[in-house]
Amino acid sequence: MDNQRPNPDELLEQIREEEKAKAGGRLKIFFGYAAGVGKTYAMLEAAREQAGAGVDIVIGYVQPHARPETEMLMLGMEIFPPKEVEYKGIKLKEFDLDAALARKPAAIIVDEFAHTNAPGMRHTKRWQDVEELLDAGISVYTTLNVQHLESLNDIVAKISGIAVRETVPDTVFDEADEVELVDLPPEDLLQRFEEGKIYFPADAERAMLKFFKLPNLTALRELAMRRTADHLSAQAQTSGDARVGATRERLLVCIGPSPTSARLIRAARRMAMALRAPWIAAYVDTGRFMNDATRQKLARNLNLAEQLGAETVTLGGEDMAEEIVKYAQSKSVTKIIIGKTGESRWRELMGSSIINKVLRHSGDIDVYVIRGQKDPADESKPRHFVSRRKINYLSYVKTIAVTATSTVLAELISRAGLSETNQAMVFILGVVFVTARYGLGPGIMASVVGVLAFDFFLVPPYYSFNVTDTEYFITFAVMLTIAILISTLAFRVRLQVETLRQRQWRTEALYRLSRKLAATAGTHQLVAVAQELLSESLTSEVAIFLPDEAGRLKAAVSRPSSFAGMEKEIAVAQWVYEHNQIAGAGTDTLPDANAIYVPMTCPRGAVGVLGLKSDEPGKFNAPDQRQILEMAADQLALSIERDRLAEQIQEVLRQKGTL
Repeated sequence: MDNQRPNPDELLEQIREEEKAKAGGRLKIFFGYAAGVGKTYAMLEAAREQAGAGVDIVIGYVQPHARPETEMLMLGMEIFPPKEVEYKGIKLKEFDLDAALARKPAAIIVDEFAHTNAPGMRHTKRWQDVEELLDAGISVYTTLNVQHLESLNDIVAKISGIAVRETVPDTVFDEADEVELVDLPPEDLLQRFEEGKIYFPADAERAMLKFFKLPNLTALRELAMRRTADHLSAQAQTSGDARVGATRERLLVCIGPSPTSARLIRAARRMAMALRAPWIAAYVDTGRFMNDATRQKLARNLNLAEQLGAETVTLGGEDMAEEIVKYAQSKSVTKIIIGKTGESRWRELMGSSIINKVLRHSGDIDVYVIRGQKDPADESKPRHFVSRRKINYLSYVKTIAVTATSTVLAELISRAGLSETNQAMVFILGVVFVTARYGLGPGIMASVVGVLAFDFFLVPPYYSFNVTDTEYFITFAVMLTIAILISTLAFRVRLQVETLRQRQWRTEALYRLSRKLAATAGTHQLVAVAQELLSESLTSEVAIFLPDEAGRLKAAVSRPSSFAGMEKEIAVAQWVYEHNQIAGAGTDTLPDANAIYVPMTCPRGAVGVLGLKSDEPGKFNAPDQRQILEMAADQLALSIERDRLAEQIQEVLRQKGTL
């Protein structure tokens, strides 16, 4: 008798998948390794079979590429006219999502799954259009090439030498109900190119010179076959007992703002998929300064990891290796993936490099070191992807002034007959002051200039850098070393204080919101309190939208807002409310909106939408900022739901009293 109880999390996930399968549409992907293998043709053939069986299936968008065989299969089927979008004076034809949702067929054909929509469309990517169709209960047939899978982006770039910029998250591919591999031998594909059956002759010749070479196609074909086999294997395990194929493996990949982190993330995704293991992407915030460009790169890497199915976490601490290992041990991680760093050979020999530290403290955890490589998608960008921090020259002028003051004080101490040790202490005090006030650069400058001033003004022969007593060289070396060490430590303390201040601010903001909401009754009062606190804490315009009896949102205005009354913004908020997804400025859905909109969700569903507009572009793109928004929205949703339940209870009690 098997006494092992099923895992509650696995049962819950299985129930959710079953509910999703009942409510949503089914996704079938016709998968290939290159253009021209026959994906669209196979998709249309399958669609005609479904239509012949009485299924209400329509063509939402197909790119026939002027191929007569493909166009023949479209005859007799209902075809949606494309939506024309004007961009830079050119009219682009896109899939009309709203028309498809209004028609609501049983199934629809939407070609080119990885396509990037024109600016002004609801979603940035076509696969997001497909997800909305699936949520509406419409099944979708679509096509995809292996080079458009995000986790294989770097491998494809290495094989073909071309960076593919239109990609689809692997999680979307993995959730497809069916993947049909459409295959054609590479020799036959090249023959079709030469016969002009794929592209026009000029385009075909250019493609054969750059991408469509026999070694490239052979390698891509192998990738497509492996990826299809992985999908079938995953489906076989999911359809059986939840415990079959379960793994005790857990992976952790160390990432950061470096352009090489994208390769690590994709490698970790492929390893996790092969092991059927959950994985975590961890970033350690050591308190070092990051400018806007660096923060945006970090946010992109964290978002990439989330898109590929990772759990993302931000750790805090000065020692990156120590924090990574501690967290890995606390989460029962079995494998750590870390990239080769550009640290000096000296640090490696001394055993102080991050890799050596992780290896030394990892214990039973396996450590995989992967060679860093720049993300192919960034090849067109400047080599130095991070803009340098703007130098504050005034701080250096003030540093010279502080050093001059220290020199005058040391001269007074010398004339008072005190020892040279006391004179040196005055310079070190100046170094600490400069570092704490102006940063590490001015602190190091104060260290060097202080030693030179001490030599020039206070060591005989005076007003000269010549030194008659060799013992002073030891004094200078020790003084300089101590000054630089103190300036470095003072700078680290300053950064840690700033980091702690930010964390305290986030904690305090959420605590204040929670406490105020708990002490407030009435929906209108709850909205007013939340709007005032969030506007003050996040220094942004805040608007809260609540539904009426018909389910249409309207702004619960307690203070004027520049965007809450705009029809376009209300439409975005309505979409967020209905689909329970973040959208708006800084996202891939409705990015032309003036504000970002977060659904206010409780266990019974969405109760409203929180909108925020900031004058700082990309302010809410960072994962920690998004987390604050989601937590604040959830707190407000729970408070509103609690208030409504209290009103319902009072109404029931009143009715019982009248009976």
